[in-house]
Amino acid sequence: ELDLLDKTPSVLNASRHSDEFFAEMMNTLRSTGAWHGEIWNRHKEGNIKPQWLSISAVSADNNTPDRYVAIYTDISDLKKTEAELKYLAHYDSLTGLPNRVLLGSRLQESLVNAQRHNSELAVLFIDLDDFKSINDSMGHTIGDELLVAVAERLRSSMRDHDILARLGGDEFLLLAENLGSAEQAGIVARDLLAILSSPFALSNSMEIYVEACIGIAMHPDNGDTVEALMRNADTAMYKAKKLGRNKFCFYLEEMGSAVVEQLELETALRQGIERNQLVLQYQPKVSLSTGKMTGAEALVRWLRPGVGMISPNLFIPIAERSGLIVPIGEWVLRTACAQIRSWLDGGFTPIQVAVNVSARQFRAAGLLKLIQDTLIEFDIPPALLELEITESALMEDPDDVKEVLQQLKELGLYIALDDFGTGFSNMAYLSRFSLDVLKIDTSFVENINADHHSRNLVDSVIDLARNLNLKTVAEGVETLEQLVYLREQECDEFQGYYFSRPLDVDAFTVLLREGRCLEIPDIELP
Repeated sequence: ELDLLDKTPSVLNASRHSDEFFAEMMNTLRSTGAWHGEIWNRHKEGNIKPQWLSISAVSADNNTPDRYVAIYTDISDLKKTEAELKYLAHYDSLTGLPNRVLLGSRLQESLVNAQRHNSELAVLFIDLDDFKSINDSMGHTIGDELLVAVAERLRSSMRDHDILARLGGDEFLLLAENLGSAEQAGIVARDLLAILSSPFALSNSMEIYVEACIGIAMHPDNGDTVEALMRNADTAMYKAKKLGRNKFCFYLEEMGSAVVEQLELETALRQGIERNQLVLQYQPKVSLSTGKMTGAEALVRWLRPGVGMISPNLFIPIAERSGLIVPIGEWVLRTACAQIRSWLDGGFTPIQVAVNVSARQFRAAGLLKLIQDTLIEFDIPPALLELEITESALMEDPDDVKEVLQQLKELGLYIALDDFGTGFSNMAYLSRFSLDVLKIDTSFVENINADHHSRNLVDSVIDLARNLNLKTVAEGVETLEQLVYLREQECDEFQGYYFSRPLDVDAFTVLLREGRCLEIPDIELP
């Protein structure tokens, strides 16, 4: 206080306020006798700090103010907290990039400018390929470190007036203004993919390669609102992913209608699951040596009221993408096991039933317990249940998959590798996994009598399976010539229209009762 004796308040002036500010303060004091508000003042050490100032006029006997009393409160911490909250509301806490909220306001400003100057701008939706597997295998700490590194690399490639934001997860969005053409947006996308192609060196001493897919929506051709441009760029990104990894794709009008159709079908599928519209059909498996039926594959179908039977080619990809494949897979497992129990109770000769397990279902927690509980609930001998998995499920996380397969085998189940030859076909991996059956895909079987490449592949699969003590099952057999060739190559079993198309449970039960046996005549193949 001694430092301020005989000094006027101007000694505290931080030169942050105008003369008009102080004039308005004095006018308020004279008219009301008090003033309060935020002010910047200089501390005795010279620091400038925000303060909350309350001033009250003190009057003499004639009610004329002759002095003023001011009380200052340091609000530096409050201002710091406000700034931090404002930052968190508009910036991503991990990468420091603008978040979806700030991006929306920036994009709106850019749209106004583009419309005013009749110029083009592009919204590029960037999604990393297979980032989930990095998180799952290396942990979220390494995943976060990679996201920060990706953000830095993307930011380094931007033009000064571009805006890069993180939307969440492994999704980023780049707003590119003042473009002369869509071709320039394509160049931007190509450069972004190129800059991500070099490996990222992380703190765990590993180098990780990252690829991405990019969807591009242009203003004004693909939308004139924030919502439309972001939605259409997202749609184009998913189209790019369907084309393969490390791709970019421009939005086309027909994509929008396709997305709407997909969303409508997904909604209807959710309702269909809830309303028990799913049904199982059973396609027989037949021994090529005896002609007798040895088992069946349970195939899920969707009988949509008012529409009819929906092709699995339409609804299974939607179920995979949306996660509905997990409850569908559980329903298939339980329904198939209930039917096995029904056939056993009816005195039929036990047959093995195969159910498909998708890669997503295989990754889901609790699969082993679900199968255990289902077998117990329906009192099913495990050997009567076969699980069909795909190569993609094997390859996603081989060590974990190996452990799960071993546990399933210990339960007594049979494991089949479905559609062998259409995926990675890494034959060195086959010996690592506990498998019983290799299924030869329809696309190779249908050409074995006309295409020597397909024939050679089928022969190789059968030889490989024999050397690994695995059974082979050929799918999609429709002609006698295909059947005879497969028998000559000592394929074990087949399924296909030559014997029977998939049947509903009643028709299949009739087939079981009849004990139909196929006679395979001897013919000479050309």
